[in-house]
Amino acid sequence: MLRAVKPKNARSKRALEAREPKEVEDERMVIFVPGTKTGEVVDKAMKELMALKRPHAISFSKKNTIHPFEDASSLEFWAQKNDASMFVIGQSTKKRPAGIIIARTFDSRVLDMCELGIDRFVSMAEFKTPKSTPGHKPMLHFASDLFDTHPRYIQLKSLLIGFFNGEVIESICLPGLEHVISVSIAPSSNLQSTSVPLGGTQQEDPKILPKVHLRTYTIKLLPSGTRVPRVELSEMGPSIDFSLRRHQEADPEMWKAAIKRPKLKKKDIEQGLGKKKKNLEVDEMGDLRGRIHVAKQDLGRLQTRKMKGLKVSLGEEDGDTDDSASDVEETSLRNRRGDRP
Repeated sequence: MLRAVKPKNARSKRALEAREPKEVEDERMVIFVPGTKTGEVVDKAMKELMALKRPHAISFSKKNTIHPFEDASSLEFWAQKNDASMFVIGQSTKKRPAGIIIARTFDSRVLDMCELGIDRFVSMAEFKTPKSTPGHKPMLHFASDLFDTHPRYIQLKSLLIGFFNGEVIESICLPGLEHVISVSIAPSSNLQSTSVPLGGTQQEDPKILPKVHLRTYTIKLLPSGTRVPRVELSEMGPSIDFSLRRHQEADPEMWKAAIKRPKLKKKDIEQGLGKKKKNLEVDEMGDLRGRIHVAKQDLGRLQTRKMKGLKVSLGEEDGDTDDSASDVEETSLRNRRGDRP
């Protein structure tokens, strides 16, 4: 563990306060670290992933002898020094060629990691299409049920959201949506999806896990004659096919501390987000949803529309129903013919 640093002046105190946990966190800073041997494919893939992450990206030009799964002390030192919370380490060995490792930290300690093998890579330069502006917040699309059911893909989805997700915004401007990142999974009949929470343990052969396809598209808004424009997508790259390799799951206690939310303010409690108003919750999209409990209704006492022809006179009993019905029919016939009694 790194020793706690006490501020010597006001400037260093403000710098330390800026690194403290916040209710709404800033965009994650990602450090791209090349290993001892990388190769041309890994270098290009890291370069173009960094282009999608700019300006919140730092690139190390010097190669480093680093093995995150065996010793993560270097990552913790760089995270503390550069105020970064994610790493992308590129390595290529004989046993694991063309691989990258995505690591995430919490409180300057490694939280979890996932190693991906690059099976296919197509650069941006091969797509003769317009490119998005660096620094714009992308839209993310995950096209598979395994991202919500299988623990390996739940972890990968969480890492990719943390990697590509930009700053938190309150409103969206349509012209500011320039590109979308789509992540899909190849079909596989040998894989059984099991619902296991992140932080659990499950051993599975990576060879039977289907590949992950990452595609990037630019968005073009065209007039449609209505207020909602017509949207067209054109692939801009990079196009990468990943295969899952090694992974390190988060420690349950550290994961619990990482997802802990601050206490609600008085304003949020008054809006129904706290404990004073029950049966209210906020879904993943930020919408407030409520649950209403309705008692069992007695349909025998249900008030319906009253009709004059269905009324029963006060002197009639249940046993006289047939006689009264015949009298009513006879009276109605006389009235139609205009006869008087």
